[in-house]
Order: sequence, then C-alpha cells, then structure tokens
Amino acid sequence: MVNEYLRLLRISHWIKNLFVFVPIMFSQHLFDWLYLNDVLLAFVTFSLTSSMVYVFNDLIDVEFDRQHPVKKNRPLAKGSIKPFHAKITLIVLYALIVIFLTRLNWEFTYALAGYILINFLYTVKLKNIIIVDLFCIASGFMLRVLAGAFVADIYVSNWLILTTIFLALFLAIMKRRSEFITYEGDNSTRIVLKDYSERFIDQISAISAGGLIICYALYSVSDRTILEFGTNYFVFTTLFVVFGIFRYMFLVINKSKGENPTEIMLTDFPMIINSALYIFVIIAIIYFF
Repeated sequence: MVNEYLRLLRISHWIKNLFVFVPIMFSQHLFDWLYLNDVLLAFVTFSLTSSMVYVFNDLIDVEFDRQHPVKKNRPLAKGSIKPFHAKITLIVLYALIVIFLTRLNWEFTYALAGYILINFLYTVKLKNIIIVDLFCIASGFMLRVLAGAFVADIYVSNWLILTTIFLALFLAIMKRRSEFITYEGDNSTRIVLKDYSERFIDQISAISAGGLIICYALYSVSDRTILEFGTNYFVFTTLFVVFGIFRYMFLVINKSKGENPTEIMLTDFPMIINSALYIFVIIAIIYFF
C-alpha cells in the first residue's frame, strides 16, 4: 500500500523540481549553507506542491485515465486507492505546504501560487487548447527556476531565463509528439491531440530546440558570464546541451519515447552520463577555475 501512495504522489517526478537549484548553482552559492538551506526547503515545498497537483489531476481525470493504456495502472484509476483517501492525502499535503511556507519568503509563495493556479486551470480547461497546453506545461519549469531565485534572493541572467523557457517548451512539445504518435486517432486519451499534426509538432520542436541552443550558447559567451565566472571556458558546456537535445529527439522520434520525460532522464544511460558530466563540468568551471 505504501508503494501505491508513493506512485500516487509520483515521487520520481520530483526530479523536475531540481530546477529550483539552477539559480543558486549559477550564482556561485551552491556550497553556501545560508543560501542552500532555503533552497533545500524550497525544493521540498515545491515537491509536495507538485504531488498535490498530481493527486488533484488524477482525481479529476480518473475516468479518462481508465481508458488510457498506461495511465489505467495509476492507483486511483485501477482502484488500489479510493478517492476519499486521495482527498485526505490532498489535505495532508496542503497542511505541510502551509507549514513550510511560513519559513519561506513571500516572493517564493507567489511563484508557488502561480504554479498551483496554472496547473488547476490546465487540469480543468487549458489542457484541451492547442499551443496553450504547451505553455502551461512549460510554465511549470520556468516557475521552478524563478522560485529558486526568489527564495535565495538571487539575480538570474535573462539569457538563462530564455534558455529555461525554450527547454521547457522543448520538453512539452516532445511529450506531445510521443503522445500523438502513440495514440494517433484515439482522442479519448488526450482531446487536444486532434488539433495537432506530426508535421506541425516537428516544426515547433525544431524551433524550440534551436532557440534553446542559441540562448544557451549566447549565455555561455556573454560578457556578463565571462566576467562573473572569470573564465571563457563556459562555452564548452554547450556541447553537453546539444548532445542532450539530439539524444532526447532521437529517443522520442526513433524510439517512441518521451511521454514521460522523467523516465528518460532516469533510465537512458547516455542521458544519465551526459547530465552527470554537464553538472560536474559546470561546478568545476564555476567553483574551481
């Protein structure tokens, strides 16, 4: 039963909330406990909030999920957890979030409230509106980065913000592409898929991937970045970003993966190695060069 509740909370998806660490890592405060303590608490709070959103979504979409070949195995859809118990879980999560928020600043609270509002609107309506659904998904990643900056009172480069926006859009579009190919012609699983086409998705995925690469590359060679970190070696980290994008597109287009980005990041060995090397090199450049 414990495993079923862990699945209901989607603990594996907490990896997405690591985006709150982006500002502190690029601000050279990753090993400063005064900053790290607040960001760790922000990570836990955002993780509990994302779980609350997932539980709410599963309660609303339970009938749709029962028709879905994969989502039918979710605890609520298959009946291993009753709706009443899921609602109790929502109340407990909400209480914990409120307690944690008393130790965090108002700016973070506003970002978290924005995340909850957008996801609520997405669940009840916006997920069925073409393009808007992509921006709703992408906004979640953007708000995680902003929340990490707000809680530690850290400045975030505009180039880094743009990079995050395009990365979030890229992941959202790739998710839709995977769903479109897997469930083409079956609108019962995702109503908005009827408005998409494979050609359109491929075009906007190429645009978002190109935007991501360009913004990150410009960030890596900007005068502010070179001055802040005291080195021009940052440009070489672009290689890891490009490889990650190409590898992700390969997995989605050639291997029909991508419906669950978290699964790719946790199970694909080249992606794991590339991500680990990127983080290692970034930390080495920022903190030890």
